Amino acid sequence: MKTALIACAAALVAVACGNNATKSGISSATSTPSPAAGAAIQKCENRTLPKPAAQTDTKTKPTVTVPDGAPPCKLVIQDIKIGTGAEANPSANVTVQYVGVSWSTKAQFDSSWDRGAQPVSFPLGQVIQGWQQGIPGMKEGGRRELIIPPDLGYGQSGGPGIAPGETLVFIVDLVKTG
Repeated sequence: MKTALIACAAALVAVACGNNATKSGISSATSTPSPAAGAAIQKCENRTLPKPAAQTDTKTKPTVTVPDGAPPCKLVIQDIKIGTGAEANPSANVTVQYVGVSWSTKAQFDSSWDRGAQPVSFPLGQVIQGWQQGIPGMKEGGRRELIIPPDLGYGQSGGPGIAPGETLVFIVDLVKTG
């Protein structure tokens, strides 16, 4: 069991970690970054998105719904359920359950729920900028949707199962912070 948890944590860090250029936040969230050779540019719009479905049972895997149209240009943080426990800070170690979906394909690329429904733990400082900015302030027991533009995710290099220039949609359950 301990080995399985370590493998899950390593998988999340591999999926949720960006490279140093991505983590630096060099490109602007309101402009479309220039693509790597051969990569497509995913156009974005400054838009208001509908609230995510009220899936407040954090004991079951949520369904991620990606709205039609172009993705937002900036990070979108929407609470689905506000927790009542301790609040995550930017330097926290967190334990979470999550589902990640690509905006363009509406297909899931990763989920802790699919690996035995075991939460994974990691320091926020070791994951993509979208998580580093989107998780602090969240309370234990909460469920939050993060819509992460490419410059706060994997940028134009992409990642494991993630196309270059992809906007990412996560639903994250904060199990523990500390």
